[in-house]
Amino acid sequence: MAILSHKTSCSFAPGPQTGRSQFVCEDIDRRAVVCGGGAAAFSALLAGLLGSSKSVKAEGIAGSVPELDRVSVRVVTDSYQFAVAPSRKADSVDIQHFGWGIGTHPPGKTLVSEFGLAMHVESQRGGETRHILVDFGFTPEALNNNIELLGIDPALLDALVLSHGHYDHFGGLVGFLQRNKGKLRPQLPFYVGGEDCFCAREWTAPPVRGDFGVLDRKALEEAQLAVTYAEKSALVGDHGFTTGQIGQKSFEKLLSPSAMKIGLERGLGCNPERLTEAERTQATIPDQFRHELATAFNVKGRGLVVLTSCSHRGVVNAIQQAQAASGINKIHAVIGGFHLAPYQQEYLRQTITALKEINPNYIIPLHCSGEPFYELAKAEMPTKLLRAYTGTRFVFVS
Repeated sequence: MAILSHKTSCSFAPGPQTGRSQFVCEDIDRRAVVCGGGAAAFSALLAGLLGSSKSVKAEGIAGSVPELDRVSVRVVTDSYQFAVAPSRKADSVDIQHFGWGIGTHPPGKTLVSEFGLAMHVESQRGGETRHILVDFGFTPEALNNNIELLGIDPALLDALVLSHGHYDHFGGLVGFLQRNKGKLRPQLPFYVGGEDCFCAREWTAPPVRGDFGVLDRKALEEAQLAVTYAEKSALVGDHGFTTGQIGQKSFEKLLSPSAMKIGLERGLGCNPERLTEAERTQATIPDQFRHELATAFNVKGRGLVVLTSCSHRGVVNAIQQAQAASGINKIHAVIGGFHLAPYQQEYLRQTITALKEINPNYIIPLHCSGEPFYELAKAEMPTKLLRAYTGTRFVFVS
């Protein structure tokens, strides 16, 4: 069970929107992070305190984020695979490419790449090891296939994190849960950044408009996941942390390639009562991605490894949110989608300038970052830029 700091006081109080009793912890430490992390027992406890609720809200505890001895980030699903890329070492980072997936027997299948993103993180602190799955790609066929080939054991997972409610990040989830029914830990925490993560969505940007899916609440319930709302920064698996909702404080602009449908239909969608007053009165609104999360890990003596996922609210904003949430300024690596493909050259240069000021040791663009950004970063920051493919694993050590 999670232990609350002596600086934290807890009590039952009415929820701000529903009026339902909630277990609230008020923290007076400005560097507080939020609990509900890998401790599934704590999520289960709060679920019991909240009565019949199937979800819990992560609440604050005082303390600093853990220092880790080793963090391995595996790209489970991404857009591109290059089977003959040789593994190598870049200073302190071990870069392990997967290859064909062949061995002592003739190949039967290999990794599947698609326009989606899923990442697996294995972290170590002393004798402790934690496993976290961040996002779930576009299809269950790709996710399940790759998890099997990469040797990831779903039974070892300590937490699941969904960065935001876009289909290319949650499309593989239900099929993953169905494939692993009975294998996942009961009350496995499933982190989301807010109720708007559950809204049904339409894709409104080029090249094709259309239905962009909705997260299946019933499937989450049937899988006995503890849906954990992390609007503020939250410990995940007792090792990592989510940023909480990402503010927009930099030059970065919010593009809204999707629209949210407000309301519930046949048990699917978002509960208007848990949205803002302005949102709940609308039928459809442009997606502002208020619920978007990044996930980060603190490697001892190196700094933060930040998984940005998609960066709709800006890769610089996501990094700054991780810094603010942890009180740690040094960025060891930033990995994930940077959502720069739609932007023009001048905007890309602004991003490069901002990243140079942040000065991460490594930059690893995936998914929606775009080739123009990669080429510019290669020219401007050649020693920092690392290339990843579906199946690549990066091992960061203290």
